[in-house]
Amino acid sequence: MTEVRTRSTIRGTRGPVRAVNRWLIGIATALGLFQLVVLPLVLLPHDPAWGWTLLVPMLLTTPFWSLIHEAVHGTLLERRARNDGCGRALAVLYGSPFALLKAGHLLHHRYSRTRERTEIYDPATSSWAKAAPGYYLRLFGGLYLLEVAAVLLAALPAPLLRGLARRLDAPDSVSGPLFERIAQAEQLTRFRTDAVAIVALHTAALLAYGEHAWMLLAALGGRALIISVSDNAYHYGTDLDAPLEAMNLRLPRPLERLALNFSLHGVHHRHPGLRWYELRDRFVAEGAHYDLGWTAAAARQLRGPIELRG
Repeated sequence: MTEVRTRSTIRGTRGPVRAVNRWLIGIATALGLFQLVVLPLVLLPHDPAWGWTLLVPMLLTTPFWSLIHEAVHGTLLERRARNDGCGRALAVLYGSPFALLKAGHLLHHRYSRTRERTEIYDPATSSWAKAAPGYYLRLFGGLYLLEVAAVLLAALPAPLLRGLARRLDAPDSVSGPLFERIAQAEQLTRFRTDAVAIVALHTAALLAYGEHAWMLLAALGGRALIISVSDNAYHYGTDLDAPLEAMNLRLPRPLERLALNFSLHGVHHRHPGLRWYELRDRFVAEGAHYDLGWTAAAARQLRGPIELRG
């Protein structure tokens, strides 16, 4: 898809914008290392009250993910190698391999509201009661936990991954294509390397926290909740068989900018090649509107699974 890029509203030049992205990468990396290294080794031994600072990286989960999201689309940094390298490093701090996150998100763009429609169940083969437990588990943290648990796939040989891809392939799931992409030689090597780094870093962090390990687990639990609740809020109840369908959700302008305009999700789905700082200009240029407030969109997911209607 050819994208027509708009000029950045950040000082009107590309140089300062690239500088902003570098600063954001530096801040996100510093926060990740603070959470996993500095806090348990330097600060907590002096005073456990420092544990409250874990609220900062937890509450900044959305902008942290948004930077990874930019790297997934190749728009975080100009050079591909640097873009992917930063994406991989940030994903290690996030807790899931970049190869998985990239493949999964690009499949989301391809199959959104077709093969991927999280809240929909077919009454011919299921029911609300049967679909609800899995749905609510995914909503309240399960999505992030699945992303983290995926590091276990690194231990599987490529033929087994391809076999799982064939077994899991289904019209209402992207698991088959996802496993198939991970099993590709180059992707699998990167996946395994990053999985080892994730396990080593987070295991070392838990050991460093010692008796305070529950603090880190609680912070990661908060991240899991934020990621999982946010993921499908932009698509819940929207038209099926429409991969470009997504909602723009209203946030106060400072929070919208803090989230790197991720709430302008409808614009992003129509123009996935635009950088985060170009979305607001395109939103205005198209005369787009907000479909709902962010909180209302997140809350309405509590209604649960939705029956597929012919």
